[in-house]
Amino acid sequence: METIRKVRQAHFRDGKGIREITRDFNLSRNTVRCIIRTGIIDQKYVRSEQPHPKLGSFIERLSELLKEDTGKPVRHRRSAQILFEQLQREGYEGGYDAVRRYVGTWKKADGTALVKAFVPLEYDPGDAFQFDWSYEKVELGGVPVEVKIAQFRLCHSRKPFCAAYTRETLEMVLDAHIRAFEFFGGVCRRGIYDNLKTVVTKVLMGKDRVFNRRFQNLASHYLFDLVACTPAADWEKGQVENQVGVVRNRFFAKRRRFASLEELNEWLEGECRNHGATAKHPEFKDRTVDQVFAEEKGKLLTLPASPFDCYQENVVRVSPQLLVSFDRNRYSVNAMAVGKTVSLRA
Repeated sequence: METIRKVRQAHFRDGKGIREITRDFNLSRNTVRCIIRTGIIDQKYVRSEQPHPKLGSFIERLSELLKEDTGKPVRHRRSAQILFEQLQREGYEGGYDAVRRYVGTWKKADGTALVKAFVPLEYDPGDAFQFDWSYEKVELGGVPVEVKIAQFRLCHSRKPFCAAYTRETLEMVLDAHIRAFEFFGGVCRRGIYDNLKTVVTKVLMGKDRVFNRRFQNLASHYLFDLVACTPAADWEKGQVENQVGVVRNRFFAKRRRFASLEELNEWLEGECRNHGATAKHPEFKDRTVDQVFAEEKGKLLTLPASPFDCYQENVVRVSPQLLVSFDRNRYSVNAMAVGKTVSLRA
């Protein structure tokens, strides 16, 4: 670009001829003539053919692996890194970049390199929170356990909250919400969810959902709206999806050991507070998450005088053996209820 600029200035500004310019800049006449006559101001070199000195003998094998993946769901397709490692095991001695470049070129030619466009979502203070589950392996009382982490994230301030449970039943979802609202000191106007079976009873057209009756009672008690994402559209609650990765990499990078679930939840709450106090806000980069949350807290809905009673309620019939069935177990009840339909709360 600098050479083109100097040639154009010498000819059009200083009035020099082609022969004088070629002598001054040590260029060929054809190059100078092309710059002057075509009016180009920029020029890029594009390689007509990409050489593959080390990948050449493996191109056929790499193409076979890529063809195998075309019929699979996107999440099950192998990345360029995995393909590179597989070729290494088969004797490939070249670098990763050569594999990555070829994979990108192959996908563009095949039409499988689809790129989706997204519009960033912005939220007003106190507008919404997002909820999701994650699964982490810990030791509780010396026993390896996979715990379920209920994750909340305020969309404006990015304030996180996590609570651990052994299962994902409805009463645990309700309990997690009560803990989160008490932790935040208020409630947002909307809650954004995946289509969890414990929350969404039926998925209808578009955004219409039939929500669980008890879950609607919770929303009515705390005065927030329920919003369910489009199926397979994780970007609609991308903040909490991102938080799942942050929590996994920061909090559970190594196997954690706790005496009990209560101790784990105390530790999780402390980690959430530490993260909020030290992490920089992704949009307001001169402030921390807690500093933005301090402004948002005044916009949250006030908590009701008493917390929600987070039980799960089912209608069951008492058997002649004075038993009721719940969650694949049977429990005895008073003899006065035999043969009757009763309300069971867990």
